[in-house]
Formats: sequence, structure tokens, C-alpha cells
Amino acid sequence: MTAQTTDRKAQASGSGEPGNLDDLLDRLAEAGRNETDGKVSVDDIWHTIGQRSFGPLLLVAGLVVMTPLGGIPSVPTIFGVIVILIAGQLLLGRKSFWLPGFLRRLRADQDKLDKSIRVSRPVARVIDRLIKPRLTWLTRPPWNRVIAGVSVALAAIMPPLELVPMGAAVPSAAITAFGLALVAHDGLLALIAFAISLGGFVLVGMQLL
Repeated sequence: MTAQTTDRKAQASGSGEPGNLDDLLDRLAEAGRNETDGKVSVDDIWHTIGQRSFGPLLLVAGLVVMTPLGGIPSVPTIFGVIVILIAGQLLLGRKSFWLPGFLRRLRADQDKLDKSIRVSRPVARVIDRLIKPRLTWLTRPPWNRVIAGVSVALAAIMPPLELVPMGAAVPSAAITAFGLALVAHDGLLALIAFAISLGGFVLVGMQLL
């Protein structure tokens, strides 16, 4: 990793949280730009988003699974584990989050990430026009910990749903909505995310039966 890359990461992590979904996509697009091998790592994304940013980290984990990258085998499981680790640490009261080195070193092609961002961009701009601060108490303590707990449960059902075509899209949609609700302080969106979560749990129940 070059000194230039380290400087970029330090600047990104101190530049505040993304204000909306389009801003988050901009940051993802820059995550691996200074790497010379055409790869982007979880660590690149981690530092670009910020190690203290629960909402944006939750948002990006869910969003990745909903993009074409989510169709790659094991990607839903990997990001499910990341959600469990991050949300679990919020439940324990940590102010900043930690990921093990082997997860942070996982890498994907920058071209695939760029394609996923291009596909997501038009939808992101529509969503950004709809979200706004409302029912903000649902995005603050203690409700942010309730969201963390539900996110852990959602992430736990993602690995078995990899066996179902597009099955992981339901829990990842709920996780994305929770993350976006926290970023935008939109409690109405959080309520919608709770409803989507119920759908994910019903889907798992149907598969088990």
C-alpha cells in the first residue's frame, strides 16, 4: 500500500459521514482508485466510509449484496459476517468498529465495483429525493441498537438464502434500508425496513418448512 493511498484513507475517514446514497456511491467509486492492480479491498472501503460510521457501514454492506456483486458466490455470506461483526459491536457499546485482517484483505475487481455503482446510480438519485429527516427518534439511541439487533438476525439468514435465487436480496434490502435510515435520520424508512425484515424472516421460515 502506497503512502498516497494511506493519506487518501486518512482524509476520507475524517471527512464526515456521507449525507445520502449518491454521496456514498461517490465514495465507493474512489475507494480503490489509487491501487495499481485494479482491485479494491474491504479495507479500502472501510477507510473510505469511516470506522465510526455505523449507518454508512451498514448501508454499504447491504448495498453491495443488492448490486451485481451480490451474484458472486460467497459475497452475501462475507458481507453478512461483516454486518454481524459491526452491528454486534454497536450492541456492545463500542464507539468505533473493528474487523479482522482476513476480512479487510478480501478484494474484488474495481471494474465490477464500477459496474455495480453505475447500475445503482439512477435508483440512488430517485431514493435521495424521497428520504428526509422525520421520526428521527427512531434512528437514535436506544432504537439504533434495536436496528443493530435486527440487522444481526438478518445477516445470519443471508448464508442459507444464497441457495435460493435472489434470496439474499430480501435481507440485504432491509439492511440497506436500515443503513440509509440512519444516514438520513429517516424514521419512516426505518419502519419500512422493519417491515422488509419481517418478509426476510418469513422467507427463511418457508424454506425451512
